[in-house]
Amino acid sequence: MTGPQGHQEPAAALAARILVVDDEPRALDALVQLLETEDYEVRRASDGFKALGIIREWEPDILLTDWRMPVMDGITLLKKARETTTEMVCLVMTAFGSVESAVEAMKAGADDYLTKPLNFDAVTLTLERAVEKMAMRRELERLRAARGTEANTRIIGNSPPIKEMVSLIDQVADSRATVLVTGESGTGKELVARRIHERSSRATKPFVRLHCAALAESLLESELFGHEKGAFTGATSRRKGRFEEADGGTLFLDEIGEIPQSVQVKLLRFLQQREFERVGGNNTLEVDVRIVAATNRDLEREVEEGRFREDLYFRLNVIHIEAPPLRAKMSDIPVLARHFVVRYARENDKEIREISPEAVAQLEQYDWPGNVRELENIIERAVVLADGDRVEARHLPAGLASEETAIADDLHIPGATLEELERYAILRTYEATGGSTSETADILGISVRKVQYRLRDYREEGITVS
Repeated sequence: MTGPQGHQEPAAALAARILVVDDEPRALDALVQLLETEDYEVRRASDGFKALGIIREWEPDILLTDWRMPVMDGITLLKKARETTTEMVCLVMTAFGSVESAVEAMKAGADDYLTKPLNFDAVTLTLERAVEKMAMRRELERLRAARGTEANTRIIGNSPPIKEMVSLIDQVADSRATVLVTGESGTGKELVARRIHERSSRATKPFVRLHCAALAESLLESELFGHEKGAFTGATSRRKGRFEEADGGTLFLDEIGEIPQSVQVKLLRFLQQREFERVGGNNTLEVDVRIVAATNRDLEREVEEGRFREDLYFRLNVIHIEAPPLRAKMSDIPVLARHFVVRYARENDKEIREISPEAVAQLEQYDWPGNVRELENIIERAVVLADGDRVEARHLPAGLASEETAIADDLHIPGATLEELERYAILRTYEATGGSTSETADILGISVRKVQYRLRDYREEGITVS
């Protein structure tokens, strides 16, 4: 038996797995043959109990079941299947094509229904719609996984540390290597992970994030690997973990240094063998997932003190990317500040598009222990408080300058000489770059030799140079 002639094969058909359930052998054979000619991956079951076993083991994308069957009818099967997974598209076939039966099927959780005797054109079109619905559900899951994140994940800045980091990201993005992103809290480690994903061949696949420090040990294992129904109290249905959600894409494990030893062992096994089991399950699963992990801890010290497995550390640290603190890229403050002003003005429906030079100068005098996140919070507050068309220095928190930047207290603009301005710029930039004369020269646009000469002069004048 063949399908309709000249039918255009649905683009997603090859990716769809269909379970067909019917107690009539001839009808089941005919339908399976039709679907196989359409290049769907098909399995069959002659009753609802067999179908439930296949659903748990095989996880079809689409369930196509007859309504009237002995022992367990299609509606009961549909309800039980929904307890196992909510992602599967469910279609019901019935010889009773009344409005009442259609309503009952929809109330039970069916996505659509077909009337017997089946019209093959109608079957094919209904399945195409089901495949589209399946794709939409997967996309919604991906979007839910990424909820709370900015649509624009562009890394802002042109300082040498940022340019070096972005260059490394773009160099390694399309590899399969595991990446460890380190850096202080608030330095934008998730932005690094997202750029890695977006610049890779996995960009069209899911980017799934898990904050490892936010969950208890038992919940963390379930979130990562999923669980079977009845695996623990409250596990009323099977649930996929983040590894399965990220299949084909990238899994970002934030604060990886917080995971307990028991979970470290299972994560190590996945990195070594690319396989795992759900909590409470016996079936070994394999997924294609690229791991990007992040931490603000010193993992080498954690290893030395026995809190983090050394073998796991080496598996994670194939590629190491350091997210620089804001004090190491002070030249990026103006562009970051303007970026946040525009964003929060738009979110708060305010006609603000700029920040005053005086406000920027004040921001540049602060040491930023909270890094870019702290800057973002301060700019958001300033935008909310601003009563004009731009953010002014008076809208910033009082006492923004730290003790370490007290050198600026005696610097008055206007009133300071060019020599004083130059000294302030060199000393603050030299401090922010961690004592790098080359980076100081790059940021200020002067020669390394001039920086070295000026630092020597300042020392001879008794000025402390960090």
